[in-house]
Amino acid sequence: MKQSIKAGLIAGVAALALQFTPAAHAADAPVVIKAVGTWGNLTNFTKHEGPFWNKTIGEKTGGNIVGEIKPQTELGLKGFEIMRLLKLGVFDYAHGLPGYVAAENAVFEGADLSSIVQDIGTERKVAEAYFPTLEKAFAEIYDAKLLQLYPFPSQMLWCNAEIKSIDDLKGKKIRVYATTLGDFVEGVGGSSVTVGFAEVIPALEKGVVDCGITGTMPAYNAKWYQAATHAYTMRVGWGLAFGAMNMKKWNSMSESQQKTLKAEIDAMTDRMWEETAKEDGIAVKCLTGGPCEIGEPANMVHVVPSAEDLKKRDKIATDVVLARWAERCGAECAANWNATVGKIVGLEAKAK
Repeated sequence: MKQSIKAGLIAGVAALALQFTPAAHAADAPVVIKAVGTWGNLTNFTKHEGPFWNKTIGEKTGGNIVGEIKPQTELGLKGFEIMRLLKLGVFDYAHGLPGYVAAENAVFEGADLSSIVQDIGTERKVAEAYFPTLEKAFAEIYDAKLLQLYPFPSQMLWCNAEIKSIDDLKGKKIRVYATTLGDFVEGVGGSSVTVGFAEVIPALEKGVVDCGITGTMPAYNAKWYQAATHAYTMRVGWGLAFGAMNMKKWNSMSESQQKTLKAEIDAMTDRMWEETAKEDGIAVKCLTGGPCEIGEPANMVHVVPSAEDLKKRDKIATDVVLARWAERCGAECAANWNATVGKIVGLEAKAK
């Protein structure tokens, strides 16, 4: 009798345990994730964000996790609106640029401060080192789960006047789209001007601006070479982007679904870093005479920063870009940056 009771208990425990094995997760209620993407005409959306949410995640999970996404350009949204809408639950997942939410808190600028990083390998180390800081900020300010950081093509200067060195940027009117880029421009003695992306070519043609800052491939695709003659290829930013999920939505998913989604998002993020590294080189060649494997080459003069230019950049980065950011972000914020990103790039953020 005791043996039969014991056997029954064991069988009961075994049956209960089966409910928590991976096989049982097939019974998890399917999840639909509504996402907003970045720019619908750029590679990160066309090759990665769009296909991932509209197709890949559904196929990988057999329909247990299904995504729907539209780019912010199609939805008519401005960057700063996206995270506010995510917090309200209008979207479940948002892709965007930290620079667009920096007005809420300067901490969001820390992984992509202008001119600090000149190669993509270092930028990935910076993003990984600063991830916990941004993860905490997204949770506290937007009640969101940060799941990815990834780059757009590196941000460079495209000018309609002769540029031979960093000194030639002095006195130039330069289009920027983020505070930290404005700090760099003012650090070289230029004037920062805010102009919408679509208006840059006429602004260059009319002399409203002398140079514009944007990514390499966006500059080629948008044909900035029709108005700009010189490509000054100092990297002044990376257009680092994020992917974040509404925390309530994240917590509503089962542990198995969370694990699966994170693994698939991590794989997508790796593909994005690899793609951008290749795209950068292709775009610069296409803009500066070729060979161009994606279309007709442009004829911009390619101006490569000299060793002296990079020394001057280090001084501007320390004395202006980092100093101004440290003042905006505060002593504790700057100390955290110095202990994470600062160790990688060998610079110190210190307010003056």
